[in-house]
Amino acid sequence: MNKNSLYVFSITLVAALGGLLFGYDTAVISGAEGSLKVYFIDSLGLGSLAHGVTVSSALIGCIIGGLVSGYFATKLGRKKSLILAAILFIVSALGSSYPEFLFFTKGEPTIALLLAFNFYRVIGGIGVGLASAICPIYIGEIAPAAIRGRLVSFNQFMIIFGMLVVYFVNWGIASGETMAWTNDVGWRYMFASEAIPAVLFAVLLCLVPETPRYLVIQKQDQKALAILTKINGSPEAKAILMDIKQTITMNASSQKLFAYGKLVIIVGILLSVFQQFVGINVALYYAPRIFESMGAAKDSSMLQTIIMGLVNVVFTIIAILTVDRWGRKPLLIVGSIGMSIGMFGVSSMVFSNMIGIGTLIFIIIYTASFMMSWGPICWVLISEIFPNKIRGRAVAIAVAVQWAANYFISSTYPTMMEYSGGLTYGFYGLMSVLSALFVWKLVPETKGKTLEQMENTWRKRKEDQKDSQII
Repeated sequence: MNKNSLYVFSITLVAALGGLLFGYDTAVISGAEGSLKVYFIDSLGLGSLAHGVTVSSALIGCIIGGLVSGYFATKLGRKKSLILAAILFIVSALGSSYPEFLFFTKGEPTIALLLAFNFYRVIGGIGVGLASAICPIYIGEIAPAAIRGRLVSFNQFMIIFGMLVVYFVNWGIASGETMAWTNDVGWRYMFASEAIPAVLFAVLLCLVPETPRYLVIQKQDQKALAILTKINGSPEAKAILMDIKQTITMNASSQKLFAYGKLVIIVGILLSVFQQFVGINVALYYAPRIFESMGAAKDSSMLQTIIMGLVNVVFTIIAILTVDRWGRKPLLIVGSIGMSIGMFGVSSMVFSNMIGIGTLIFIIIYTASFMMSWGPICWVLISEIFPNKIRGRAVAIAVAVQWAANYFISSTYPTMMEYSGGLTYGFYGLMSVLSALFVWKLVPETKGKTLEQMENTWRKRKEDQKDSQII
């Protein structure tokens, strides 16, 4: 078992590098956005709308990547799709750091150069969209049921760890340098640094297997059995293979997206919507600016961002250690309550014009609550709740919706703050309350269940719903 566990963890670690790059790519902008504003927006005489679009441009790619992830996961397989994501990360890192490549003159910002920069950020976003959908699928289909929640949660740990790493990288690049140097050159190093983990990810992916469930879909049962045996041991592997083959059996009705009812799709979509509408990515993307608005100096705001990143890592570890013990629903509900306390606290501080250490404490309460609940557990559930035959398409829809919600919340934050900071944070607090009610009423507990057992859960719910309509 120790050997099996080491094998499973090694595979998970490689796949979770996609999560690290997901976090790295989405958070690298937090250190560079001020410099991008000076280098592009101010020098070209553009306004806050252009700045907001530039900061959020990768999210457009994330939506595209999420939408096409189901197609690639089904046609190329989980492993090859992740290799494609790694290539996109490399192209984006190098292109974003030197958008002048081939067509433009360095040091001469133009509208066309700004569009080229945004193009490379969109390319990276497509990689993030693919990785955000397929990494949890890959880990969920590889992991034994008893520790699946822990292993999929590890992907979220790597997302947060990637954000923490890039906070340190950005801080290290800018530390001791003049603002003029950072605004002219430093931001380039920030984006280029992503190429290092991206290359490592691409190389290591060549050493891991395809998932057993995808291999069964491709009628490669012997390869699937060999991998299942390595993971679960011989007797269990044969039983699991039989369960997979039963649920993979294709017929016209079972391949339809709503074959198991509309509720499973609705739950997946709402999980994604609430994870973003609680406002977490506002805290991540705009962290230095938020702390600056509270009176912190530039270096101090970057340091406070690092402190917040450390808190994120610690509480994500708590989620990893408890998700298979306490279950998914209790963690989500407790996290929602904590997030609402944090956001309503920030809102009241803003309304009272009492910005200071108290506000930082409420933000830490909020982010800590998110990281021990909605951060990792949402991805765990998205990888678990969908039946085998519709998983690729259903996850693609959920992830695309998640990135669309992310883009909406992130791009509207500056405008909302101009109208009312207190109401903005109050809105995120309200969404946290509604997320708790949603989980309590609609989300099934998946702790300890195989992916095939979850299929039976949704089939039973659909039949119960039909019976209630007849009555």
